[in-house]
Amino acid sequence: MRMLWRAPSLLALYPVLLLLVSTTIADSIEEDGVEYVVGTIDGVRGLVRDDRQPSLYTADYGDCLGESAINVTRFDAAYYKDNMTIIFHLEGETALRKEDIMMNIGVFAYGESRFDLTFDPCNANIERSNVTSACPVKAGVTIEAAGIIPINQQDVAGIPPIALSIPDFEGQAVLRLFSNSTQKEIGCFAAQITNGFTFQQKVAVSSTLGAFTAIAVVSSFVTAIYGTEVAEMRKHYAHSLSVSVVFAVWHHIFYSGAVSMNWPSVLVAFWGNYAWAGGMIYSEPMQNTINDFIGSNKGNTSQVGAAGTGQSNPNVGGGIDSHQIYKRDARPEDLNLQAALSKRRLVDAFSGFKYYGQPVKPGLPLPGNYSGFAGTLATQRIPASNAFMTGLLWLLILIGSIAFCVVSLKATLEVLSAMRVVKRDRLGLFRCHYLGYLASTILRTVFIGFFMVTFLAMFQFSYLALSGPVAVACIVFLAVVFGVGSVAAYACFSRLRIGKYVSEPDRINMARRRLLKVIPWFSMSKNSKTPRSEDLEYIGSVPWWTIHAMADVESIHEDEHYIIRFGWLASRYRRTRWWFFVAWLFYEFVRACFLAGASSRPLVQVFGLLAVEVVAFLSFIILRPFEGQRLNVLAMYLLGFSKVATVGLSATFDSHFGIARIPTTVVGIVIIVIQGLLTLALIVLIVVGAVSSYMSILRNRAEIKPRSWNANREKYFERMGLAAQDVPLRQPCPVPAHSMPESPKRPHFEVKRVKRVAKVEDEDDEFMEEINTDPSASQLLLPDQGTIETPHGPIQRNRKGSLQSQASYSSLPRAARVHRPSWSTQDYAESVERGRQWALSETHVNIGCEVQENGERYASPFRIYNSRCITPGLSSLAPSDEGYIGSPERRAPSRLTSISRSSSTQQLQPRISEEEIALVPEARKMK
Repeated sequence: MRMLWRAPSLLALYPVLLLLVSTTIADSIEEDGVEYVVGTIDGVRGLVRDDRQPSLYTADYGDCLGESAINVTRFDAAYYKDNMTIIFHLEGETALRKEDIMMNIGVFAYGESRFDLTFDPCNANIERSNVTSACPVKAGVTIEAAGIIPINQQDVAGIPPIALSIPDFEGQAVLRLFSNSTQKEIGCFAAQITNGFTFQQKVAVSSTLGAFTAIAVVSSFVTAIYGTEVAEMRKHYAHSLSVSVVFAVWHHIFYSGAVSMNWPSVLVAFWGNYAWAGGMIYSEPMQNTINDFIGSNKGNTSQVGAAGTGQSNPNVGGGIDSHQIYKRDARPEDLNLQAALSKRRLVDAFSGFKYYGQPVKPGLPLPGNYSGFAGTLATQRIPASNAFMTGLLWLLILIGSIAFCVVSLKATLEVLSAMRVVKRDRLGLFRCHYLGYLASTILRTVFIGFFMVTFLAMFQFSYLALSGPVAVACIVFLAVVFGVGSVAAYACFSRLRIGKYVSEPDRINMARRRLLKVIPWFSMSKNSKTPRSEDLEYIGSVPWWTIHAMADVESIHEDEHYIIRFGWLASRYRRTRWWFFVAWLFYEFVRACFLAGASSRPLVQVFGLLAVEVVAFLSFIILRPFEGQRLNVLAMYLLGFSKVATVGLSATFDSHFGIARIPTTVVGIVIIVIQGLLTLALIVLIVVGAVSSYMSILRNRAEIKPRSWNANREKYFERMGLAAQDVPLRQPCPVPAHSMPESPKRPHFEVKRVKRVAKVEDEDDEFMEEINTDPSASQLLLPDQGTIETPHGPIQRNRKGSLQSQASYSSLPRAARVHRPSWSTQDYAESVERGRQWALSETHVNIGCEVQENGERYASPFRIYNSRCITPGLSSLAPSDEGYIGSPERRAPSRLTSISRSSSTQQLQPRISEEEIALVPEARKMK
């Protein structure tokens, strides 16, 4: 019975329980303190955490009215795409006794309004209580309000989908409060909108850049302290990666934001990764100390183009007319949204919701505004009024840290040497002159920070002229500018005085040329080094001067005394460009003047700076001052191009040109790509510089590990030696080849083939047999003119063939037949038979003074005795000598004689008499 009684009761409670469960699942589920709501993700409807990251949400916020009657201590809003809702929270207090208010929430993205809602909090379904109320607001009563606004696709149609994932979404949420009694604005607060994706990654990027910078510092310092010969140490130091060039790259990237332009949010976020190198590192105790020193006056950020917090900014978010709010009729969509407002309990970081910002501190620009140097510093939460003191304090900390490291290294080496862990003479030069190294390191650090300190000091003068900061800025400015400048001038004067240099007038010639064989270009050269040439086309020349030594003096890189004193200034530059540090200081000073002095005139600032960068870029390319080729490529080409491109593209951000914010963001991404590639190139060169420094400190070893580097090390040292000489390898100018003009064609003929026709003699068998068996009848019957056969073997001639006696040839052509002889004469036949025997036999050399039968002796032009027997054919050469053929005193005059086959009795007369033969020079006789 008891069970039957309970069964109907359970059946009656089942619908109630089912209703409660379904209602809980539909609205929210709370388990272990986590609240869930219904949402749609990738088209699938389900439960999502209430403390999830919104698609868009507000970050830090600031007062945009200046004297708001309501002090808001918390303002945040968020947009959830998964369930198409907008939530907002508001906390604050007021001094008004009792006032009904009207609220307006506007969302702006990339300079355009994307969402706007005006509502009466008394009519909206906003959570309120007796002590927390926004309807009406009362003095002494804390204002706390939170609400959920459901929206549809039409309400957010102006927000492109890419905005939810693009890094550093550029947007603002503006909350305006109006008094119903006066119909005036009594409060304005603007907050930055973000999607959580950003280019600013301090933990990852800044740490990585700092690690590579430390590698560059160590690899450069070890080349400066390792070794015993100052000149050799300087050479290896000059080819390591310069720390000044590394910081020049970092300073260029970060201080690009010092131009007074309305920067896109992607750029200032990217530059935030390099703020540490510019001395802009946020530290709460340090900023509090600086605030106490400066006072409450934080300056006016509007003079550098940024809307300041706590100042009147009626145009923020495009501005709004309060009278239009009360005069216009309520729009249907506003009524629908107001009716749809639902309650939402206040959540904070303790309840798991952490996607909201904090009120910005005085001196910072409004969140979402990134104009000028103040906007660049806003990402570091450093007011522009504190920039100089922040940079100065970090520079002093850096100098102290460097001094401590140098002294610690000296002490460590001494301890290790006493413990015999290292050799006693290890780094002996550094250990003996560590004080000189300490002074050079500190001066080098000031030299690296010259641009930063100069710019920040002049920026302090123009931005906030308070007595305390200005006095400090004046002292630092004079100490750095005149101190470093005076040392640089003295370094030049010392060298010019010792080297006995003189200055003479010169001219710079400008010649036409083509870049890549297509682009019209020009080249410049000094007339003293490259005089004018007729092969080049000149477009003009300008007066110049040249400085050279009166006599041969010791090279500046071989002067150990000068290197010890001023090596921290001139050691990295070429032998003929040792003075470049003066030009670099002047260039950095001019840059600082334009950035700081013209900060209130953006167009003058940007175009003046562009002119300076273009002139410096072209001049530095011509000079190529560094001895190391890697430094020239990095500092002169890559860094120079990045500076010109960055300043040129930055001009498009000026408000006078009226370019929309989306194209502005695209231009900002282009700048990020350029500076990002420069960063990657620097990182690669830092690694290469570390490897080259490793080779340098092991230069006294025969081999290094890995062994595959040994060949490259030798090549590296050879190139280093050539670069140290600084002797240009001039290539001869190509002489244009003028082709010979073709002669006009005249009547001519050409024999291509000869065909022999049968003759009568071909039928005479006896004659044909004689011709076939005597092939030498019309050939030259001389042996090889290079050797002479003797009974003892061949004798090599020691004269050229052109100076030897020449035998005459038969006058008949090679293909012609000889004259048919008369066989009736006995003497003639014997003579022919004897001549043929000579012709077919080997050449004989007569060792005695007698000649053969029927032979005569004639004088050779160079007194080499030859004897020729008179034959019906061409006679053979038969030199005669008792000893060696090279003894001219023991030779009798002889002459080559040729007898024609047609006449056996006639002899040729000598062509040259002995009186006409010139005597052989003594030098030739000796040969």
